[in-house]
Amino acid sequence: MLVDLTVRDLGVIESARIELGSGMTVLTGETGAGKTLVVGALALLVGGRGDPTVVRPGADEAVVEGRFLLADGSDELVVSRTVAARGRSRAWIDARMAPLSALAERGSGLVELHGQHAHRALVDPVAQRRALDAFAAVDLGPLGRVRAAVRQATAALERMGGDSSIRARHVELLRFQVDEIDAAAIEDDDEDQRLADEEDRLAEMASHREAAGHAQALLVGLDGGGAADGIGRARALLAAPSPLAALADRLAAVHAELEDVAGELRTVGETWEEDPDRLAEVRSRRQLLRVLARKYGGDLAAALAHAEATRRELQELADAEATAEAAARRLAGLQAEVAAAEHVVGEVRRQTAPRLAAAVEERLRSLGMPRALLQVHVGDVDPGDDVELRFCANPGEAVLPLAKVASGGELARVMLALRLVLSEAPPTMVFDEVDAGIGGTAAIAVGRALWELGRRHQVLVVTHLPQVAAFADRHLTVGKETAGDRTVARVRPVNGDDRLVELARMLSGQPGSTTARRHAAELLEQAHAIA
Repeated sequence: MLVDLTVRDLGVIESARIELGSGMTVLTGETGAGKTLVVGALALLVGGRGDPTVVRPGADEAVVEGRFLLADGSDELVVSRTVAARGRSRAWIDARMAPLSALAERGSGLVELHGQHAHRALVDPVAQRRALDAFAAVDLGPLGRVRAAVRQATAALERMGGDSSIRARHVELLRFQVDEIDAAAIEDDDEDQRLADEEDRLAEMASHREAAGHAQALLVGLDGGGAADGIGRARALLAAPSPLAALADRLAAVHAELEDVAGELRTVGETWEEDPDRLAEVRSRRQLLRVLARKYGGDLAAALAHAEATRRELQELADAEATAEAAARRLAGLQAEVAAAEHVVGEVRRQTAPRLAAAVEERLRSLGMPRALLQVHVGDVDPGDDVELRFCANPGEAVLPLAKVASGGELARVMLALRLVLSEAPPTMVFDEVDAGIGGTAAIAVGRALWELGRRHQVLVVTHLPQVAAFADRHLTVGKETAGDRTVARVRPVNGDDRLVELARMLSGQPGSTTARRHAAELLEQAHAIA
């Protein structure tokens, strides 16, 4: 709840610190004294729009600070807001600067404002749906859990490749790639190099044979006078017992190697023939291998590795297909469960809507609106998320969405009635104009209703009616004072005789009247007896 509120340089409020307690607190005072500024200060504190015109003339900025005691009773929250006469508004949560959106989000769970232009909690469709759910005790847990299961199942199926048609296209692509590589029957990752060597030999066959013939002639000669003959004679000269015998042995090895090379060169000259068909075949094969290498990694080793990896993936997909089919069946089953859970929620909402409307109408009759009509409309599409409160204050008028037809006072009383019917609400509730246009027994009923709501929540009420003010647990007054050439507003608590004086003023406009004070005392006694 709100423990205290500090306001500085806001309109006619130069400086005020308001201490608040539990139960019902009323704020009274002459018209124009600044009561509504207190409500405006709270609106700023929970993220309301900050208009520079609210800054007290001559001040640089208006400052509002609120200290809240949280639900656990041990932790406190301090929220601050400034509105600059020139420049931007700023906000702090527990002394840390925060955006206004964060202030509004946090404030919505702390304070609910009703009156004049502060009715967002009631006209918001989400809030209206939550009000119906709270009254009907709708259990959204099963629907939330099965929706979460659908999201998980959908994500799992997407990780498997999506739906069956997508997976089938993926498998088809992988099989094409494997078949293309397998059809090439690549021998190994060195095949292209071997074919390159063969292509070079076939393409230059004539020059290779001519080179082999010349080389053979140089080695053996046409008349036996080649290099091999010369080495043979040199070896013979060195073969006799001599210190050079070791060199002779080495020349023998060279002579044998030369004769072997010469034999192979003779074979080249006698057997190598030009083969244009084979050359075309080699070139075509190399072109195929180059295409595969480019498509699947850059070389034959990468292409072979890709084929192997793709075969493994195909096997995994084949194994996963059964799992995917099972996941698809599970998803279909979960979607059916979602539909069933949505139907249950929708039926509960539709069945409960008339009971909520009747309960609120009953409260409205005691709050000075005996002919008011409230409808709780629930959409036909399950789970009935389309919830709308529709209102008619007087017979013969159209029943329209609440925000379009209700005045500030009517709307505040509808919210009061709704909050009396419901059990859940923010800890602090503020009502301004709730007593607009009523008096007599209706005013007493409104006062008692606000007191009743104060048993469950902290309630702050701005009122002009003594019948309402008499029910308060705490009474604050706002009054204007003149200091020099400036007018300032002061907020002070009133108790005992001071409270009788204030109630007498509200009753008759004559705070000093003995008769008015006697009526004020009777009013307090009546309120205490009723409460």
